[in-house]
Amino acid sequence: MTELRKRGGGGDPGTAENISDKEEDGEDRLGLVGEPDGEADGDSKADTPEVPPSVDNTPQCLNKALEGLSSRWRNWWIRGILSLTMISGFFPIIYLGPIMLIIVVMTVQIKCFQEIITIGYRVYHSYDLPWFRTLSWYFLICVNYFFYGETVADYFGVLVQKKEPLQFLVRYHRFISFTLYLAGFCMFVLSLVKKHYRLQFYMFAWTHVTLLIVVTQSHLVIQNLFEGMIWFIVPISIVICNDIMAYLFGFFFGRTPLIKLSPKKTWEGFIGGFLSTVVFGFIFAYLLAQYKYFVCPVEYDNETNSFAVECQPSELFVMQEYRLPSVLQNVLRWKTVNMYPFQIHSIALSTFASLIGPFGGFFASGFKRAFKIKDFANTIPGHGGIMDRFDCQYLMATFVHVYIASFIRGPNPSKVLQQVFVLQPEQQLSIFHTLGSHLRDKGLLPPAQKEAQ
Repeated sequence: MTELRKRGGGGDPGTAENISDKEEDGEDRLGLVGEPDGEADGDSKADTPEVPPSVDNTPQCLNKALEGLSSRWRNWWIRGILSLTMISGFFPIIYLGPIMLIIVVMTVQIKCFQEIITIGYRVYHSYDLPWFRTLSWYFLICVNYFFYGETVADYFGVLVQKKEPLQFLVRYHRFISFTLYLAGFCMFVLSLVKKHYRLQFYMFAWTHVTLLIVVTQSHLVIQNLFEGMIWFIVPISIVICNDIMAYLFGFFFGRTPLIKLSPKKTWEGFIGGFLSTVVFGFIFAYLLAQYKYFVCPVEYDNETNSFAVECQPSELFVMQEYRLPSVLQNVLRWKTVNMYPFQIHSIALSTFASLIGPFGGFFASGFKRAFKIKDFANTIPGHGGIMDRFDCQYLMATFVHVYIASFIRGPNPSKVLQQVFVLQPEQQLSIFHTLGSHLRDKGLLPPAQKEAQ
Protein backbone atom coordinates (compact mmCIF):
# COMPACT_ATOMS: atom_id res chain seq x y z
CA MET A 1 0.00 0.00 0.00
CA THR A 2 2.90 2.34 0.87
CA GLU A 3 4.47 1.99 -2.53
CA LEU A 4 1.14 2.76 -4.17
CA ARG A 5 0.93 6.04 -2.26
CA LYS A 6 4.42 6.94 -3.46
CA ARG A 7 3.89 6.20 -7.11
CA GLY A 8 3.96 9.89 -8.18
CA GLY A 9 6.85 11.57 -10.06
CA GLY A 10 10.42 10.48 -9.63
CA GLY A 11 9.73 6.77 -9.91
CA ASP A 12 11.82 4.23 -11.75
CA PRO A 13 11.02 4.43 -15.48
CA GLY A 14 11.37 0.65 -15.68
CA THR A 15 8.31 0.27 -13.53
CA ALA A 16 6.06 2.45 -15.67
CA GLU A 17 4.18 -0.50 -17.09
CA ASN A 18 3.47 -1.91 -13.61
CA ILE A 19 2.33 1.47 -12.36
CA SER A 20 0.02 1.80 -15.34
CA ASP A 21 -1.49 -1.58 -14.53
CA LYS A 22 -2.09 -0.53 -10.94
CA GLU A 23 -3.70 2.72 -12.00
CA GLU A 24 -6.09 0.83 -14.27
CA ASP A 25 -6.79 -1.75 -11.59
CA GLY A 26 -9.19 0.33 -9.57
CA GLU A 27 -11.23 -2.60 -8.33
CA ASP A 28 -8.21 -4.63 -7.23
CA ARG A 29 -7.10 -1.88 -4.85
CA LEU A 30 -10.39 -2.04 -2.90
CA GLY A 31 -10.20 1.70 -2.28
CA LEU A 32 -7.11 1.39 -0.04
CA VAL A 33 -4.81 3.71 -2.00
CA GLY A 34 -6.71 6.90 -1.42
CA GLU A 35 -7.37 6.44 2.31
CA PRO A 36 -5.81 8.98 4.70
CA ASP A 37 -2.71 7.96 6.63
CA GLY A 38 -4.57 8.25 9.90
CA GLU A 39 -6.96 5.52 8.86
CA ALA A 40 -4.42 3.17 7.36
CA ASP A 41 -4.44 0.81 10.31
CA GLY A 42 -8.11 1.06 11.17
CA ASP A 43 -11.32 -0.28 9.75
CA SER A 44 -13.03 2.01 7.29
CA LYS A 45 -15.97 1.87 5.00
CA ALA A 46 -13.64 1.97 2.03
CA ASP A 47 -11.78 -1.24 2.81
CA THR A 48 -14.64 -3.17 4.35
CA PRO A 49 -17.50 -3.68 1.90
CA GLU A 50 -20.90 -3.96 3.48
CA VAL A 51 -22.53 -7.37 3.83
CA PRO A 52 -26.30 -7.48 3.35
CA PRO A 53 -27.99 -7.70 6.77
CA SER A 54 -29.45 -11.05 7.81
CA VAL A 55 -33.20 -11.51 7.96
CA ASP A 56 -35.02 -12.43 11.18
CA ASN A 57 -36.45 -15.92 10.63
CA THR A 58 -37.98 -16.43 14.07
CA PRO A 59 -41.16 -18.56 13.78
CA GLN A 60 -44.32 -16.47 13.74
CA CYS A 61 -45.79 -18.42 16.64
CA LEU A 62 -42.86 -17.37 18.84
CA ASN A 63 -43.11 -13.77 17.69
CA LYS A 64 -46.80 -13.63 18.59
CA ALA A 65 -46.30 -15.33 21.96
CA LEU A 66 -43.49 -12.95 22.95
CA GLU A 67 -44.68 -9.73 21.29
CA GLY A 68 -45.47 -8.06 24.63
CA LEU A 69 -41.93 -8.47 26.00
CA SER A 70 -39.00 -6.12 25.72
CA SER A 71 -36.36 -7.00 23.12
CA ARG A 72 -33.98 -8.13 25.88
CA TRP A 73 -36.40 -10.67 27.38
CA ARG A 74 -37.77 -11.63 23.99
CA ASN A 75 -34.27 -12.60 22.86
CA TRP A 76 -33.74 -14.47 26.16
CA TRP A 77 -36.83 -16.61 25.63
CA ILE A 78 -36.05 -17.28 21.95
CA ARG A 79 -32.49 -18.36 22.77
CA GLY A 80 -33.69 -20.51 25.65
CA ILE A 81 -36.43 -22.30 23.71
CA LEU A 82 -34.20 -22.97 20.70
CA SER A 83 -31.34 -24.14 22.96
CA LEU A 84 -33.58 -26.67 24.69
CA THR A 85 -34.86 -27.85 21.32
CA MET A 86 -31.34 -28.41 19.97
CA ILE A 87 -30.19 -30.18 23.15
CA SER A 88 -33.27 -32.44 23.04
CA GLY A 89 -32.49 -33.33 19.43
CA PHE A 90 -28.95 -34.32 20.44
CA PHE A 91 -30.14 -37.29 22.56
CA PRO A 92 -31.72 -39.37 19.77
CA ILE A 93 -28.64 -38.70 17.61
CA ILE A 94 -26.42 -40.19 20.34
CA TYR A 95 -28.79 -43.15 20.63
CA LEU A 96 -28.44 -43.85 16.89
CA GLY A 97 -24.73 -44.43 17.37
CA PRO A 98 -21.36 -43.43 15.87
CA ILE A 99 -22.44 -43.45 12.22
CA MET A 100 -25.13 -40.86 12.86
CA LEU A 101 -22.71 -38.72 14.90
CA ILE A 102 -20.21 -38.78 12.01
CA ILE A 103 -22.97 -37.74 9.59
CA VAL A 104 -23.95 -34.86 11.90
CA VAL A 105 -20.32 -33.71 12.15
CA MET A 106 -20.02 -33.79 8.36
CA THR A 107 -23.26 -31.82 7.98
CA VAL A 108 -22.15 -29.19 10.49
CA GLN A 109 -18.78 -28.94 8.76
CA ILE A 110 -20.35 -28.32 5.34
CA LYS A 111 -22.78 -25.74 6.74
CA CYS A 112 -20.02 -23.85 8.58
CA PHE A 113 -17.91 -23.83 5.43
CA GLN A 114 -20.86 -22.56 3.40
CA GLU A 115 -21.53 -19.73 5.88
CA ILE A 116 -17.94 -18.46 5.85
CA ILE A 117 -17.55 -18.76 2.08
CA THR A 118 -20.90 -17.01 1.58
CA ILE A 119 -19.64 -14.04 3.61
CA GLY A 120 -16.66 -13.76 1.29
CA TYR A 121 -18.89 -14.04 -1.76
CA ARG A 122 -21.30 -11.39 -0.45
CA VAL A 123 -18.48 -9.00 0.40
CA TYR A 124 -16.81 -9.26 -3.00
CA HIS A 125 -19.66 -10.42 -5.24
CA SER A 126 -19.65 -7.17 -7.20
CA TYR A 127 -16.22 -8.06 -8.55
CA ASP A 128 -17.57 -11.22 -10.18
CA LEU A 129 -14.51 -13.34 -9.43
CA PRO A 130 -14.28 -16.22 -11.89
CA TRP A 131 -14.72 -19.71 -10.44
CA PHE A 132 -14.49 -18.49 -6.84
CA ARG A 133 -17.34 -20.52 -5.36
CA THR A 134 -16.75 -23.48 -7.68
CA LEU A 135 -13.10 -23.76 -6.64
CA SER A 136 -13.97 -23.25 -2.96
CA TRP A 137 -16.30 -26.24 -2.97
CA TYR A 138 -13.86 -28.26 -5.06
CA PHE A 139 -11.11 -27.71 -2.48
CA LEU A 140 -13.57 -28.73 0.26
CA ILE A 141 -14.17 -32.04 -1.54
CA CYS A 142 -10.42 -32.60 -2.00
CA VAL A 143 -9.55 -31.95 1.63
CA ASN A 144 -12.41 -34.15 2.88
CA TYR A 145 -11.31 -36.92 0.53
CA PHE A 146 -7.82 -36.74 1.99
CA PHE A 147 -8.82 -36.71 5.67
CA TYR A 148 -11.60 -39.27 5.52
CA GLY A 149 -9.57 -41.52 3.25
CA GLU A 150 -6.94 -41.56 6.00
CA THR A 151 -9.67 -42.48 8.49
CA VAL A 152 -10.87 -45.37 6.32
CA ALA A 153 -7.31 -46.68 6.04
CA ASP A 154 -6.79 -46.46 9.81
CA TYR A 155 -10.06 -47.88 11.10
CA PHE A 156 -11.35 -50.09 8.27
CA GLY A 157 -8.18 -51.91 7.28
CA VAL A 158 -9.71 -55.39 7.37
CA LEU A 159 -12.70 -54.31 5.27
CA VAL A 160 -10.38 -52.67 2.76
CA GLN A 161 -8.52 -55.96 2.26
CA LYS A 162 -11.74 -57.62 1.11
CA LYS A 163 -12.42 -55.07 -1.65
CA GLU A 164 -10.01 -54.78 -4.58
CA PRO A 165 -11.03 -51.22 -5.59
CA LEU A 166 -10.59 -50.03 -1.99
CA GLN A 167 -7.10 -51.57 -1.83
CA PHE A 168 -6.04 -49.50 -4.83
CA LEU A 169 -7.57 -46.30 -3.41
CA VAL A 170 -5.96 -46.80 0.01
CA ARG A 171 -2.54 -47.72 -1.37
CA TYR A 172 -2.35 -44.62 -3.57
CA HIS A 173 -4.57 -42.43 -1.41
CA ARG A 174 -2.11 -39.60 -0.77
CA PHE A 175 -0.99 -39.46 -4.39
CA ILE A 176 -4.62 -39.30 -5.56
CA SER A 177 -5.37 -36.59 -2.98
CA PHE A 178 -2.38 -34.52 -4.08
CA THR A 179 -3.34 -34.92 -7.75
CA LEU A 180 -6.87 -33.71 -7.04
CA TYR A 181 -5.57 -30.69 -5.14
CA LEU A 182 -3.05 -29.94 -7.88
CA ALA A 183 -5.87 -29.89 -10.44
CA GLY A 184 -7.69 -27.27 -8.36
CA PHE A 185 -4.50 -25.26 -7.95
CA CYS A 186 -3.98 -25.20 -11.71
CA MET A 187 -7.61 -24.19 -12.28
CA PHE A 188 -7.11 -21.28 -9.88
CA VAL A 189 -4.00 -20.09 -11.73
CA LEU A 190 -5.83 -20.32 -15.05
CA SER A 191 -8.74 -18.30 -13.63
CA LEU A 192 -6.57 -15.29 -12.72
CA VAL A 193 -7.76 -12.08 -14.36
CA LYS A 194 -5.58 -9.00 -14.73
CA LYS A 195 -7.85 -6.59 -12.87
CA HIS A 196 -8.54 -8.98 -10.00
CA TYR A 197 -5.14 -10.50 -9.17
CA ARG A 198 -4.90 -9.28 -5.59
CA LEU A 199 -8.55 -9.93 -4.85
CA GLN A 200 -8.37 -13.46 -6.23
CA PHE A 201 -5.40 -14.25 -4.01
CA TYR A 202 -7.34 -12.80 -1.06
CA MET A 203 -10.13 -15.25 -1.73
CA PHE A 204 -7.73 -18.13 -2.36
CA ALA A 205 -6.29 -17.52 1.10
CA TRP A 206 -9.83 -17.08 2.50
CA THR A 207 -10.81 -20.53 1.23
CA HIS A 208 -7.71 -22.23 2.60
CA VAL A 209 -7.97 -20.63 6.04
CA THR A 210 -11.62 -21.70 6.14
CA LEU A 211 -10.58 -25.25 5.26
CA LEU A 212 -7.97 -25.17 8.04
CA ILE A 213 -10.46 -23.95 10.63
CA VAL A 214 -13.47 -26.04 9.65
CA VAL A 215 -12.41 -29.26 7.92
CA THR A 216 -9.30 -29.99 9.97
CA GLN A 217 -11.11 -29.46 13.25
CA SER A 218 -14.11 -31.56 12.24
CA HIS A 219 -11.70 -34.35 11.28
CA LEU A 220 -10.23 -34.16 14.79
CA VAL A 221 -13.76 -34.37 16.24
CA ILE A 222 -14.26 -37.68 14.42
CA GLN A 223 -10.82 -38.91 15.53
CA ASN A 224 -11.85 -38.19 19.12
CA LEU A 225 -15.09 -40.08 18.55
CA PHE A 226 -13.21 -43.24 17.57
CA GLU A 227 -11.40 -43.14 20.92
CA GLY A 228 -14.79 -43.62 22.57
CA MET A 229 -18.01 -41.64 22.39
CA ILE A 230 -17.30 -40.20 25.83
CA TRP A 231 -14.43 -38.21 24.29
CA PHE A 232 -16.93 -36.78 21.82
CA ILE A 233 -19.95 -36.19 24.06
CA VAL A 234 -18.28 -34.78 27.18
CA PRO A 235 -16.21 -32.06 25.44
CA ILE A 236 -19.16 -30.93 23.32
CA SER A 237 -21.48 -30.93 26.34
CA ILE A 238 -19.17 -28.92 28.58
CA VAL A 239 -18.72 -26.26 25.87
CA ILE A 240 -22.51 -26.05 25.56
CA CYS A 241 -22.81 -25.86 29.37
CA ASN A 242 -20.21 -23.09 29.55
CA ASP A 243 -21.96 -21.14 26.80
CA ILE A 244 -25.36 -21.41 28.51
CA MET A 245 -24.17 -20.73 32.06
CA ALA A 246 -21.96 -17.81 31.03
CA TYR A 247 -24.97 -16.33 29.21
CA LEU A 248 -27.25 -16.81 32.23
CA PHE A 249 -24.78 -15.41 34.77
CA GLY A 250 -24.03 -12.51 32.48
CA PHE A 251 -27.73 -11.85 31.79
CA PHE A 252 -28.76 -11.72 35.45
CA PHE A 253 -25.59 -10.60 37.25
CA GLY A 254 -23.32 -9.13 34.54
CA ARG A 255 -21.94 -5.68 35.33
CA THR A 256 -18.23 -5.68 34.43
CA PRO A 257 -17.28 -5.81 30.72
CA LEU A 258 -14.85 -8.61 29.86
CA ILE A 259 -13.47 -7.79 26.40
CA LYS A 260 -14.07 -5.06 23.84
CA LEU A 261 -14.54 -7.52 20.97
CA SER A 262 -17.73 -8.78 22.70
CA PRO A 263 -19.24 -5.91 24.69
CA LYS A 264 -22.01 -8.12 26.10
CA LYS A 265 -19.53 -10.55 27.67
CA THR A 266 -18.93 -9.87 31.39
CA TRP A 267 -16.55 -11.07 34.08
CA GLU A 268 -19.52 -12.30 36.10
CA GLY A 269 -20.62 -14.52 33.22
CA PHE A 270 -17.06 -15.70 32.59
CA ILE A 271 -16.45 -16.73 36.22
CA GLY A 272 -19.95 -18.15 36.73
CA GLY A 273 -19.63 -20.17 33.54
CA PHE A 274 -16.26 -21.54 34.65
CA LEU A 275 -17.45 -22.75 38.06
CA SER A 276 -20.68 -24.22 36.66
CA THR A 277 -18.86 -26.01 33.85
CA VAL A 278 -16.32 -27.68 36.15
CA VAL A 279 -19.10 -29.01 38.38
CA PHE A 280 -21.21 -30.14 35.42
CA GLY A 281 -18.26 -31.83 33.69
CA PHE A 282 -17.31 -33.74 36.84
CA ILE A 283 -20.84 -35.07 37.37
CA PHE A 284 -21.51 -35.76 33.68
CA ALA A 285 -18.22 -37.67 33.37
CA TYR A 286 -19.26 -39.84 36.32
CA LEU A 287 -22.58 -40.70 34.68
CA LEU A 288 -21.15 -41.64 31.27
CA ALA A 289 -18.12 -43.52 32.62
CA GLN A 290 -20.42 -46.27 33.93
CA TYR A 291 -21.50 -47.47 30.47
CA LYS A 292 -19.42 -49.43 27.95
CA TYR A 293 -21.45 -47.87 25.15
CA PHE A 294 -19.77 -44.53 25.84
CA VAL A 295 -16.28 -45.53 27.04
CA CYS A 296 -15.29 -48.27 24.57
CA PRO A 297 -13.34 -47.27 21.44
CA VAL A 298 -15.45 -47.31 18.30
CA GLU A 299 -14.21 -50.18 16.11
CA TYR A 300 -15.47 -51.83 12.97
CA ASP A 301 -16.75 -55.39 13.49
CA ASN A 302 -16.05 -57.52 10.41
CA GLU A 303 -18.51 -60.24 11.43
CA THR A 304 -21.52 -57.94 11.77
CA ASN A 305 -20.30 -55.31 9.25
CA SER A 306 -21.08 -52.57 11.75
CA PHE A 307 -19.45 -50.46 14.41
CA ALA A 308 -18.90 -52.17 17.78
CA VAL A 309 -18.64 -50.47 21.17
CA GLU A 310 -18.01 -53.55 23.31
CA CYS A 311 -14.78 -53.94 25.28
CA GLN A 312 -13.20 -54.39 28.67
CA PRO A 313 -13.06 -50.79 29.95
CA SER A 314 -9.59 -49.39 30.51
CA GLU A 315 -8.38 -48.32 33.94
CA LEU A 316 -9.51 -44.81 33.07
CA PHE A 317 -13.11 -45.98 33.46
CA VAL A 318 -12.72 -48.28 36.47
CA MET A 319 -13.67 -46.93 39.90
CA GLN A 320 -10.61 -46.08 42.01
CA GLU A 321 -10.16 -45.06 45.63
CA TYR A 322 -8.30 -41.79 46.22
CA ARG A 323 -7.01 -40.46 49.53
CA LEU A 324 -8.00 -36.85 50.10
CA PRO A 325 -5.51 -34.17 51.21
CA SER A 326 -5.57 -33.47 54.94
CA VAL A 327 -7.17 -30.05 54.39
CA LEU A 328 -10.15 -31.59 52.59
CA GLN A 329 -10.35 -34.38 55.16
CA ASN A 330 -10.95 -31.80 57.90
CA VAL A 331 -13.60 -30.01 55.85
CA LEU A 332 -15.46 -32.99 54.37
CA ARG A 333 -14.83 -35.48 57.22
CA TRP A 334 -13.85 -38.05 54.57
CA LYS A 335 -10.46 -39.72 54.31
CA THR A 336 -10.98 -41.30 50.89
CA VAL A 337 -13.27 -40.86 47.92
CA ASN A 338 -14.21 -43.24 45.11
CA MET A 339 -14.36 -41.92 41.57
CA TYR A 340 -13.36 -42.68 38.00
CA PRO A 341 -9.94 -41.42 36.84
CA PHE A 342 -11.73 -39.93 33.83
CA GLN A 343 -13.44 -37.49 36.22
CA ILE A 344 -10.05 -35.98 37.00
CA HIS A 345 -9.43 -35.54 33.29
CA SER A 346 -12.86 -33.95 32.96
CA ILE A 347 -11.67 -31.14 35.25
CA ALA A 348 -8.86 -30.38 32.80
CA LEU A 349 -11.30 -30.46 29.88
CA SER A 350 -13.79 -28.21 31.69
CA THR A 351 -11.07 -25.75 32.66
CA PHE A 352 -9.93 -25.42 29.06
CA ALA A 353 -13.52 -25.12 27.80
CA SER A 354 -14.20 -22.32 30.30
CA LEU A 355 -10.97 -20.32 30.25
CA ILE A 356 -9.54 -20.81 26.75
CA GLY A 357 -12.55 -22.04 24.76
CA PRO A 358 -14.31 -18.64 24.84
CA PHE A 359 -11.40 -17.17 22.89
CA GLY A 360 -12.73 -19.11 19.91
CA GLY A 361 -15.88 -17.05 20.31
CA PHE A 362 -13.87 -13.83 20.70
CA PHE A 363 -11.99 -14.70 17.50
CA ALA A 364 -15.30 -15.16 15.71
CA SER A 365 -16.56 -11.85 17.14
CA GLY A 366 -13.51 -10.06 15.78
CA PHE A 367 -14.07 -11.66 12.38
CA LYS A 368 -17.70 -10.53 12.31
CA ARG A 369 -16.77 -7.01 13.40
CA ALA A 370 -14.21 -6.84 10.60
CA PHE A 371 -17.01 -7.38 8.08
CA LYS A 372 -19.70 -5.48 10.01
CA ILE A 373 -22.04 -8.42 10.44
CA LYS A 374 -23.92 -9.56 13.52
CA ASP A 375 -23.99 -13.31 12.81
CA PHE A 376 -22.50 -15.72 10.31
CA ALA A 377 -26.00 -16.57 9.09
CA ASN A 378 -29.60 -16.63 10.33
CA THR A 379 -30.05 -20.41 10.40
CA ILE A 380 -31.08 -20.62 14.08
CA PRO A 381 -33.38 -17.88 15.43
CA GLY A 382 -31.79 -16.06 18.35
CA HIS A 383 -28.45 -17.78 17.81
CA GLY A 384 -27.37 -16.86 14.30
CA GLY A 385 -25.64 -19.40 12.08
CA ILE A 386 -24.27 -22.86 12.76
CA MET A 387 -20.77 -21.35 12.93
CA ASP A 388 -21.96 -19.01 15.69
CA ARG A 389 -22.74 -22.09 17.80
CA PHE A 390 -19.59 -24.04 16.93
CA ASP A 391 -16.88 -21.36 17.08
CA CYS A 392 -15.70 -22.66 20.48
CA GLN A 393 -16.28 -26.34 19.65
CA TYR A 394 -13.58 -26.40 16.99
CA LEU A 395 -10.94 -25.05 19.37
CA MET A 396 -12.06 -27.60 21.94
CA ALA A 397 -11.77 -30.45 19.43
CA THR A 398 -8.11 -29.65 18.80
CA PHE A 399 -7.36 -29.52 22.53
CA VAL A 400 -9.07 -32.87 23.18
CA HIS A 401 -7.17 -34.51 20.32
CA VAL A 402 -3.83 -33.19 21.62
CA TYR A 403 -4.79 -34.13 25.19
CA ILE A 404 -5.61 -37.72 24.23
CA ALA A 405 -2.39 -38.08 22.23
CA SER A 406 -0.30 -36.60 25.06
CA PHE A 407 -1.81 -38.09 28.21
CA ILE A 408 -4.26 -40.88 27.35
CA ARG A 409 -3.62 -42.89 24.21
CA GLY A 410 -1.37 -45.94 24.35
CA PRO A 411 -0.57 -48.56 21.71
CA ASN A 412 -3.72 -49.72 19.93
CA PRO A 413 -3.64 -53.50 19.19
CA SER A 414 -6.46 -53.29 16.65
CA LYS A 415 -4.59 -50.69 14.58
CA VAL A 416 -1.42 -52.81 14.72
CA LEU A 417 -3.36 -55.84 13.47
CA GLN A 418 -4.89 -53.83 10.64
CA GLN A 419 -1.40 -52.79 9.54
CA VAL A 420 -0.25 -56.42 9.68
CA PHE A 421 -3.21 -57.58 7.59
CA VAL A 422 -2.13 -55.20 4.81
CA LEU A 423 1.32 -56.83 4.54
CA GLN A 424 2.30 -59.64 2.19
CA PRO A 425 2.07 -63.25 3.58
CA GLU A 426 5.87 -63.64 3.86
CA GLN A 427 6.06 -60.36 5.80
CA GLN A 428 3.29 -61.53 8.13
CA LEU A 429 5.18 -64.81 8.75
CA SER A 430 8.36 -62.86 9.52
CA ILE A 431 6.52 -60.77 12.09
CA PHE A 432 4.95 -63.95 13.55
CA HIS A 433 8.34 -65.63 14.06
CA THR A 434 9.94 -62.45 15.41
CA LEU A 435 7.10 -61.95 17.88
CA GLY A 436 7.31 -65.61 18.95
CA SER A 437 11.05 -65.31 19.63
CA HIS A 438 10.49 -62.12 21.60
CA LEU A 439 7.81 -63.73 23.79
CA ARG A 440 10.01 -66.80 24.42
CA ASP A 441 12.87 -64.59 25.53
CA LYS A 442 10.53 -62.94 28.02
CA GLY A 443 9.35 -66.33 29.28
CA LEU A 444 5.77 -65.79 28.13
CA LEU A 445 5.94 -68.77 25.74
CA PRO A 446 7.60 -72.19 26.31
CA PRO A 447 10.95 -72.85 24.62
CA ALA A 448 10.80 -74.08 21.05
CA GLN A 449 11.86 -77.66 21.95
CA LYS A 450 9.10 -78.15 24.49
CA GLU A 451 6.60 -76.54 22.14
CA ALA A 452 7.56 -79.03 19.41
CA GLN A 453 7.12 -81.99 21.78
